[in-house]
Amino acid sequence: VQLAESGGGLVQPGGSLRLSCEASGFSFSSWPMGWYRQVPGKERESVAEISNLSGRIKYLDSVKGRFTISRDNAKNTMYLQMNMLKPEDTAVYYCVRLGNTMYWGNGTLVTVSS
Repeated sequence: VQLAESGGGLVQPGGSLRLSCEASGFSFSSWPMGWYRQVPGKERESVAEISNLSGRIKYLDSVKGRFTISRDNAKNTMYLQMNMLKPEDTAVYYCVRLGNTMYWGNGTLVTVSS
């Protein structure tokens, strides 16, 4: 299982970023996926999760209405569109294959600062 995140960076408050996660080494369309984030000194938290065929989606309360998770099973890729970013969204964002055993990417840093 390999998961490669991209799209992080520095953005001003109120700005937008789109994260991508390219998956390989497994049948992507068979697995639910998610985005987690971690701030140094704090536990990782689930930001958004999506079922294998996108029928079920859930979000962390603090990102509802601002973030959108999606996936393209034909491209083995998952996305996280982040709008109206706030300084408290600053974190390392991880792509995760969900299940009894969770697989993690290396993460991409998102910094929201003026």
